[in-house]
Amino acid sequence: MEAPFLPAKGGEKKHGGEESSVWSEVTKQLYLTGPLVAGYLLVNIVQVISLMFFGHLSKVEFAGASVATAFAAVTGFSLLAGMGSILETLCGQAFGAGQYHLVGVYKQRAMLVLAVVSVPLAAVWAYAGEILAWFGQDPEIAAAAGTYMRWLIPALFLFGQLQCHILFLQTQNVVMPVMLSSAAAAIAHPAVCWLLVCRLGLGSKGVALGISFSYLVNVSIMALYVRLSPSCKATRTGFSVEAFRDIPSFLKLAMPSALMICMQWWVFNLLVLLSGLLPNPKLETTVLSICLHTVTLAVMVSLGLGAAVRRDRADLLGYAYSDDEEVASYTARLMPVLAVQILIDGLQSILSGIIRGCGRQKLGAIINLVSYYVVGIPAAFLFAFVCHIGGMM
Repeated sequence: MEAPFLPAKGGEKKHGGEESSVWSEVTKQLYLTGPLVAGYLLVNIVQVISLMFFGHLSKVEFAGASVATAFAAVTGFSLLAGMGSILETLCGQAFGAGQYHLVGVYKQRAMLVLAVVSVPLAAVWAYAGEILAWFGQDPEIAAAAGTYMRWLIPALFLFGQLQCHILFLQTQNVVMPVMLSSAAAAIAHPAVCWLLVCRLGLGSKGVALGISFSYLVNVSIMALYVRLSPSCKATRTGFSVEAFRDIPSFLKLAMPSALMICMQWWVFNLLVLLSGLLPNPKLETTVLSICLHTVTLAVMVSLGLGAAVRRDRADLLGYAYSDDEEVASYTARLMPVLAVQILIDGLQSILSGIIRGCGRQKLGAIINLVSYYVVGIPAAFLFAFVCHIGGMM
């Protein structure tokens, strides 16, 4: 009888077993990451579709939407996404330890906190036009951005709840519902925007309402799934008073997580806001916004996209967002620079996910602070305003 701790006989069989184990793990990871990538891509594509509708209205509205989208990310969406991302650590650890009831409690606590945090953020959004004008943005662009952001406020509250549901399901390896729910919202979004913008003539207000509607559809489907699905039976706690307890400790953990995400989100959106101070701000903000959304989508599916965004396809990308030849041409010139950044940012996103999963958000925040703000933003300012290379910064 073979001793239990002796090496297995037959080196070739052992090697084959290791290969089988590795392939099994790769298959499992592909099964999980495929729907997750698709889900995150579909959530973000709502903003891209919205920007495309703006591109076929007017230059002022497009520029206003570009600045407003960047301002919304800096002052709202990034903070909520960052605070919500602590669920990756808390729910993941609770689920792994078999403390299933805590997974539901953490989700409810996060939903409560993000809803409360959204209130002062909404107040900032209500005065976005005045704030942007005070910081030197073009008056027409600032006014258009302010109108858009006031009508976007419902989306702010829905976004936080959506993030909580996505991460609640993700940490339990329930990924297909996230993808299907996001797909339903993304499919409905163009039709809703067309109805509100083209048929009812609501312009930027219609696009903002369309985004809110899409988020509402998405979060409603996920909430219904959580309520009814047997796969969430163990973690579906129903209303729990525990969600109101220990909120200061939750915030203590959530703030470093928020800081880490914000440091990453802000740098790209600050470049869009900075481009509004350049000569010809309508063109600069429009093209930088197109580039920002391209990067956002590319990071979701970073594998192979470095080769996909080629020079001979770049004009088509510009025309997808706008009928303006100048916008399309300028976008094409920026694509080679963007392709390099996509490759690097894809790796950075993977490493950031590892840091969040390990609960080392403070370290991630420090790394992002130094790389983006000590090096990145000053370099962009130098290239744009001293070297006068505009959006190529």
